[in-house]
Amino acid sequence: MDKRELIAKNLKSNREQLSLTQSALARKTGINQAKLSRWEAGINLPSILDCMTLAEFYGMTLDELLENDSKI
Repeated sequence: MDKRELIAKNLKSNREQLSLTQSALARKTGINQAKLSRWEAGINLPSILDCMTLAEFYGMTLDELLENDSKI
């Protein structure tokens, strides 16, 4: 699995662990739902600022957000 796929998988997994839809996560974080969708599909990668926003929301570090076995 390449880095893009790994990040996509982790972003989706973290969201699903909280039983959130992409729309709900978008509302809670202020990140556009279309961006979330493209990241989870592996089409685009999030910016460092967006990663920081997600890490803060999930209460984890950037490393935890992006590593292979991230857990909330």
